Amino acid sequence: MAKKVRDMALDSKEARRKLRVSGKQYWRSIGRGVHLGYRKGKAGGVWVVRRYLGDQTYKVETIATADDSIAASGSDILDYWQAQRKVHALLDTVTDPSRYTVREAIADYIVSLEGKPTQRSARQRLAAYVPDALADKPLVQVTAQELEAWLRNMVKLPPRVHTAEGAKQNYRKVDMSDPEVQRQRRSSANRVMTNLRAALNYAFDHNKVASDAAWKRVKAFRGADSACLRYLTIAEAQRLINVCDPDFRVLVQAALATGARYSELTPLTAADFNPDSGMLYIHRSKSGKARHIVLTEEGVELFASLAAGRTGSTLLFGRQWRANQQIRAMNRACELAKIEPRITFHGLRHTWASLSVMAGLPLMVVAKNLGHANTTMVEAHYGHLAPSYVAEEIRKHAPRFGGVTSNVKAIRS
Repeated sequence: MAKKVRDMALDSKEARRKLRVSGKQYWRSIGRGVHLGYRKGKAGGVWVVRRYLGDQTYKVETIATADDSIAASGSDILDYWQAQRKVHALLDTVTDPSRYTVREAIADYIVSLEGKPTQRSARQRLAAYVPDALADKPLVQVTAQELEAWLRNMVKLPPRVHTAEGAKQNYRKVDMSDPEVQRQRRSSANRVMTNLRAALNYAFDHNKVASDAAWKRVKAFRGADSACLRYLTIAEAQRLINVCDPDFRVLVQAALATGARYSELTPLTAADFNPDSGMLYIHRSKSGKARHIVLTEEGVELFASLAAGRTGSTLLFGRQWRANQQIRAMNRACELAKIEPRITFHGLRHTWASLSVMAGLPLMVVAKNLGHANTTMVEAHYGHLAPSYVAEEIRKHAPRFGGVTSNVKAIRS
């Protein structure tokens, strides 16, 4: 039975009388991708349902008259609760499990990510790599063999590059026989499969399909994410900073001083920097959670200069940086600084973490500043950079079993 959703502005006649007459609806979410709406006219209101269909499109239809001036009849005139029940009944008849497609599963999953930073990347990956033949297939007909073939075929494709909408897709020119390129393609395929698996699991959890066996049997490529992360030396970082354009330079310096992501830095305002505590407040990380970043004295000096003379709501980096706007600026800076192989802006995050670990900063502290819930990711990516820390901890805590005495002495020449 669907859960009842209260709304103090809509669930009674008295509350609806206080609303303004408007051609627009007052919406209330009552499920994933489903909203019950109330449109108030001069002579009374009507109930409307809005369903998300995917690809930024919705279907909107009027389902009944609201009981504003006439008592609810249970059929054509409904109160708020009856309107909710009718919407759920409509959805039950619309959704036929035998016809529920992979495309619909993806659309429902993307809606479920509303408000999360991962929504955009998941939508882009799945739109780019899930072919129509698979997307339009009913979920009950998808097989493990089909998904495995799709996963293998993704690895054969070179990396995609930004292409104008409607134009033929462009690809980066790479040597597909290079083992490192092959590893990168397997890693990318794993990420897409992770997104698709999450969408199909979401469908299974919401009773859209009876079994999840098909995609559970599909295994990710092993060893695809084991490459050593690229990071800059201090000298390389200094060269990079020196060649950047002024507005991009402060963004690079901020990334090197914090280990924060591009998407975390660009929305920062002057109020997010606290000079008294020497901390930076990140409103929303990749996981959707907020965190504080502790700054060194150099970082405090940098952010103090950025915040100087700015009101609390003013952007720290002077303007709104768009998604992916850093890519071209970073490539140009790497070329001018003669950094080879080139590093991405995200590599500045790896630089902060790598240099911190090598300097002896405990992995738990690194994880906290980076915004990870635990040290699992940090150990996987940076643990090898802290051999002295590992050796020290082993020698301090590993068990001893008593000395082994022997009269045998090594012969020295």
